[in-house]
Amino acid sequence: MALDLNDRQHKIIQIVREKAPITGEQIAEQLSVTRATLRPDLAILTMSGFLEARPRVGYFYTGQTSGTILSEEVRKLKVGEFLSSPVVIEESASAYKAVCEMFVEDVGSLFVVDNSGLLAGVLSRKDLLRTAIGSQDMNQVPVSVIMSRMPNIAYCKHDDTVVDVALLLITKEIDAVPVVRKKGNGFEVIGRMTKTNITRAFVSLANVGESEKGDSE
Repeated sequence: MALDLNDRQHKIIQIVREKAPITGEQIAEQLSVTRATLRPDLAILTMSGFLEARPRVGYFYTGQTSGTILSEEVRKLKVGEFLSSPVVIEESASAYKAVCEMFVEDVGSLFVVDNSGLLAGVLSRKDLLRTAIGSQDMNQVPVSVIMSRMPNIAYCKHDDTVVDVALLLITKEIDAVPVVRKKGNGFEVIGRMTKTNITRAFVSLANVGESEKGDSE
């Protein structure tokens, strides 16, 4: 999406806003250029959503701005495009094993599964730290005793929007959520969404914008 418009594209939007419907030839005449010269600009503005082209009528201004178009593009981002592989641990595992797993995988949360491989809970750094401070033998404490249990944990699905997940993380004040899909009477963990995944998703919009800007020059 060419969100960074050049001067001529801004002038085209202004002309169409004031005089729509207006043809490409009429816009070219207003700018003292040829219709061929304007063709790439009109194509960019139409594909980006700023203008609407109606056959045998002309161009109309859609009322969109760079901000509203960017907002729409953000809301199109889906979890399935940006999720990471999940890191899971069985609920019968010890807290010590969980600490080792968290360190090796370099994650802040582990998703706990039951004997059927279904999501049973979530284990965070805080849960493990609380256990360690309690002077308990972490080899003897099972994950199931200290984890946050279903159904009182946040999760998302493959088709959820990245924006909704971001709001979920903010509201719940957590760093990650499991991505799940329905399986039998529970949920199978198929991925994870973290603050890093969400940042990567938002940055992807800037990269696309820069790439398309380069293609149009």
